[in-house]
Amino acid sequence: MRSFVTFASAFLVGLISFTNCTKRTSSTATQTGGGMAAEQQLAGDDLTKARANYTNFCGGCHGRSLETFVNRKWQHGDSPEALFKGIKHGYPDQGMPSYDTTFTDQEIRHLVSYIREGIVAQKGKTETKSNAAVLKSEKLNFQLDTVLTGINVPWAMAFLPNGDMLVTERSGTLYRFTKAKQLQKIEGVPEVLAQGQGGLLDVKLHPDFSKNNIIFLSYSAVKRDGGQTLSTTAIMRAKLEGNSLTNQKQIFEAQPYARTRHHYGSRIEFGRDGYLYFSMGDRGGTKVNPQNLSVHAGKTHRIKEDGSIPADNPFVNRQDAMPSIYTFGNRNAQGMALNPTTGDIWLHEHGPKGGDEVNIVKKGANYGWADVTHGIDYNGSKISDLNQKDGITDPIKIWVPSIAPSGMAFVTGDRYSGWKGSLLVGSLSFKFLSRLELDGNKVVREERLLQDIGRVRDVRLSPDGYVYIAVENPGIIYRLVPVSN
Repeated sequence: MRSFVTFASAFLVGLISFTNCTKRTSSTATQTGGGMAAEQQLAGDDLTKARANYTNFCGGCHGRSLETFVNRKWQHGDSPEALFKGIKHGYPDQGMPSYDTTFTDQEIRHLVSYIREGIVAQKGKTETKSNAAVLKSEKLNFQLDTVLTGINVPWAMAFLPNGDMLVTERSGTLYRFTKAKQLQKIEGVPEVLAQGQGGLLDVKLHPDFSKNNIIFLSYSAVKRDGGQTLSTTAIMRAKLEGNSLTNQKQIFEAQPYARTRHHYGSRIEFGRDGYLYFSMGDRGGTKVNPQNLSVHAGKTHRIKEDGSIPADNPFVNRQDAMPSIYTFGNRNAQGMALNPTTGDIWLHEHGPKGGDEVNIVKKGANYGWADVTHGIDYNGSKISDLNQKDGITDPIKIWVPSIAPSGMAFVTGDRYSGWKGSLLVGSLSFKFLSRLELDGNKVVREERLLQDIGRVRDVRLSPDGYVYIAVENPGIIYRLVPVSN
């Protein structure tokens, strides 16, 4: 499936516009030998063009205001020379393509200057919204209640029966946020590779958590082999006892491990059949993994809670297929939710440049990536001429340009009477909350809420019926509180 890369560990993989790219041969800079000359302050047409190039090719992953660059740890350095090299030649293992044929060397130098100037301008800024403001949507009014601050990337939330909240921080920490507003670290989490899009990802409670205290974590597992650091998507089952995890068991470990640091997935949801569904991204293997049933990457998987395989999985009897596969042809799904009306599992996926999708998970279905896509590659090159094909399950919603969707929740209950039945989706690139109105299995319209709230990483509905959203860089968790008109 096509999905928008919501975060790239190198420098600039993101795009948001779906306009066609003019491809040019990179110039040879006589003064610099094709490298980075002394920095210059941009102005006039140079500034306008650099801003447009950043917005069109970088803003989707790194924020339209360069907010994800602030206070980051630069894996390859943040000098002008290092940035120039990263943009020009790319880091394919980290999801960063080469822009050598997209930009001239002079355009790359201007882009580097624009990035470095923007980082300085962004430092010290905050996007925390005022709790007092009444925000108006088409169907109801609400206020934002700031619940939690002080962490960088809150990737996922889960609500405990006693009113506490579990929060994963992508760097590798699992927190308990208590009703008394104390942030407590939970011990016993798995080792993660917190690079690129990797880290500690989703958290899900067992349906009978109140009786067994079992939780499930998805994460980027790591191993060292022959001097290389490799990673993959994994699922752990563990018991939460106080602020410790015990009886940890890795119930899924995707094969093969890879050098790449992006497209891990990975959201978790329990189906009404009692089985565990979860997404796994293609790990950057665009032309290799999604249509290949002998690998786990680029699929939706279905397993029992102990990691064993349901007997009725669609490919369980095929010798050339991984038995946990439930759907294939997926790109990088970072939103998954159970539709409370139909009982179907819904998910959304990042497309490349254009072509984010909402899909309904159907047994054995092929969602097409990368034979079929509504997007193009980040550097403007074509991926496929097709956006439909026999045997491919069409999405029910497409975003062009890409919004970089993350997090997903259906609105139930009566707290948000005007939104009841809607599907809420976060946007990383455009920094809003999307409310999709549904008519059965059709998306009939979209309302965009909380414009510029921040990069929305997760969206959840709490047991008491409130909508919570988690934004990143800076990390803030908000609760949406309806108010009288």
